[in-house]
Amino acid sequence: MGNNYDIILIGLVAVFLILRLRSVLGKRTGNERPPARDPFAPPTPPPATPRSGGDAAQGNDNVVPLPTANQPAPRPSSATSGPGGIRATVMPTATAGVAAIRAADPSFDPLGFAAGARAAFTAIVEAFARGDTGTLKPLLDGPTFASFEAAIRGRAERNEKAEGTLIGFEASDIAGAEMQGTHAAVTVRFVSEQINVVRNAEGQIVDGNPNEVQKVVDLWTFRRDTKSSDPNWQLIKTESEG
Repeated sequence: MGNNYDIILIGLVAVFLILRLRSVLGKRTGNERPPARDPFAPPTPPPATPRSGGDAAQGNDNVVPLPTANQPAPRPSSATSGPGGIRATVMPTATAGVAAIRAADPSFDPLGFAAGARAAFTAIVEAFARGDTGTLKPLLDGPTFASFEAAIRGRAERNEKAEGTLIGFEASDIAGAEMQGTHAAVTVRFVSEQINVVRNAEGQIVDGNPNEVQKVVDLWTFRRDTKSSDPNWQLIKTESEG
């Protein structure tokens, strides 16, 4: 009989302890605060910020964003070192012309233009190597596009394939500038390193060397109407130097 009382007493003590623990520790309801972050854990990366005006907002994927006429006018400079140490200067032969363009369009920044011209040069060189006339057409004026298209067509008729790799730029200097009526014309002297190869239908090399990096100097002239609402420049002339 005494053993039964002992068992009952132990049971009552156990129930008391359980109730006491619940009152102190509580029970999970799903609304508890999360535990504090481990101070030694790496920080959580911030969420990606959606890009505004980027790829989703481009009206024409083939238009290379040269500086537009709607941008505020920055202070003009005569020289700078761009990304990767790329030289960009306004050469003495272009000083008066740049001043004339800025008088017609105060937002014109010659060095910002040079950076945009490098982007256009890259897009055009790569599109020409691919034979991508769709990309080339909005970037070139009519006669220049016709010349590029004829070269691409001739290459296709000979069953040849061009392989071009633009390694990088050494310089993109503004070598000439002038106003032609309401049109601004700017000539950029590009100094770049390239690998250019042409292969025939059998894959044999008919021109160039895939293991040789060449320094290439090009003079490209871009033009836009300063009175037009279209802010884009077009390539109107290409020349090679040396």
